[in-house]
Amino acid sequence: MKHEVIYSIFATFAVLVGAACSSSGGRAGAPVIRPDQIEDFKVLYAENCAGCHGPAGKGGATTALSDPIFLTIADDATIRRTAANGVPGTPMPAFAQSAGGMLTEKQIDSLVHGIRSWARPDLLRDANPPPYATQAPGDPQRGAEVYATFCSACHGPNGRGGKKASSIVDWAYLSIVSDQYIRTTVIAGLPELGAPDWRGDVPGMPMSAQEVSDVVAWLSSQRPLFPGPPTPTRTAQKEDSYGITK
Repeated sequence: MKHEVIYSIFATFAVLVGAACSSSGGRAGAPVIRPDQIEDFKVLYAENCAGCHGPAGKGGATTALSDPIFLTIADDATIRRTAANGVPGTPMPAFAQSAGGMLTEKQIDSLVHGIRSWARPDLLRDANPPPYATQAPGDPQRGAEVYATFCSACHGPNGRGGKKASSIVDWAYLSIVSDQYIRTTVIAGLPELGAPDWRGDVPGMPMSAQEVSDVVAWLSSQRPLFPGPPTPTRTAQKEDSYGITK
């Protein structure tokens, strides 16, 4: 009797396993695609990018890759370089095998072409956004004045937050973002959060390329040399008239 019960249990288990395989479409001997042979953009993006950049590039923890302004200022070489090599000092990892990642050159190509397919070149019409990369060094003192003009209404007089937006000089934020990320955000905005692009901070007064470089320099100067929560020493430090810690 005991053996019959055990046999019955195993027989039932075998039937359930067979039914599961049948319902999932699986079959013995079916070919298995190696991870490095997957070149479908949707699959690669979902597995490697969507967690931070959001489904369909709509934005999440970081840049919305489908944003038309971002795709206007960032060319294919820029997108490829970032995807392949990552951004040191930030959470953006290197994905290319040549840089220690898991993706082949063809897979990186698929990501670049797929992201570029989201571009809408006619949307900006005659608008001429500042370039992706800075063309002249920014000046943090000039940047403080630029910040006061274009940013303080939302982020507060010293960047520590206001009624419309949060702090952008917080140590935790500045310690994980690059200057290029800040520049891209100033130019493209964060539409998913209601932050305007370079044209919308002051109506009828778009930011110039130099003003973008200057405000990025000011924000970069707020980045702590040794990231960490505020300490009594830091709290006791004074700031000059530009809000730069002495």
